[in-house]
Amino acid sequence: MVNVGKLIANAIFLIALLSASPALSQDQNNPPEQKSDCQAIRFESTPFTICTFDAERHTIKLFHSDPKGTAYRHFDALAASLEPNGQVLVFAMNAGMYHTNRDAVGLFIEDGVERYKINRNEGPGNFHLLPNGIFYLKGNRAGVAATETYVASGVQPDFATQSGPMLVIDGTLHPRFIKDGTSRKIRNGVGVSEDGKTVTFALSEERVNFHDFGRLFRDQLNIDNALFLDGSISRIYVRDLQRNDPGRAMGPMVGVVQTTPIPEMEEASE
Repeated sequence: MVNVGKLIANAIFLIALLSASPALSQDQNNPPEQKSDCQAIRFESTPFTICTFDAERHTIKLFHSDPKGTAYRHFDALAASLEPNGQVLVFAMNAGMYHTNRDAVGLFIEDGVERYKINRNEGPGNFHLLPNGIFYLKGNRAGVAATETYVASGVQPDFATQSGPMLVIDGTLHPRFIKDGTSRKIRNGVGVSEDGKTVTFALSEERVNFHDFGRLFRDQLNIDNALFLDGSISRIYVRDLQRNDPGRAMGPMVGVVQTTPIPEMEEASE
């Protein structure tokens, strides 16, 4: 069933972004200058929302559950949990696959604590479309690596989430992607610059196949390593643009946290 409310909210969001600055209407031959904010772009025939953050200047974290072990499930609950500590959620996105009880399917590390173990098993579904991979954060640097590469590196991150498949691996698209693949869904993913300083999140505003989604990161955003986070349930929270996509309860989430107080988000009118 089509979620009319979400379609209307997303349309308003895109119109606001496109009217805010001429730079937001770039095509694939003129990649937008990447700043620490969100932009609406069009890659070939598909619109995307791109949010880019500097890992040295922004506090990027992964979240799953509160101190009592209850999964946050929705952006609102995560945002509310941060407020008593003087923190503000300025951006969030679903960040990895999960079971029906919202437990992560693979590795999940939160504040240096391994909540769920790494999953190196073969199996069905996108997660097991090997190689899958891991998005991680350590200090003021980030990374995306295929799972076996991550294991071999011995890195001990502050935050990590495992998902799959990898979209781009050292500048090469995942070997299983089909150029004209017919599986088209709303998808989201993350890529990290080679120096680990720039983290780029992408959400397709229309259905896209894996091949084209991978090319978005490689050919439009010039990112050599990118990871698919999920499809169909993919959504985003952008506080200063008053975007808070509705949908089913989630498992892992990634968020950008700010400690400087900023105005409350206005409630959308019915």
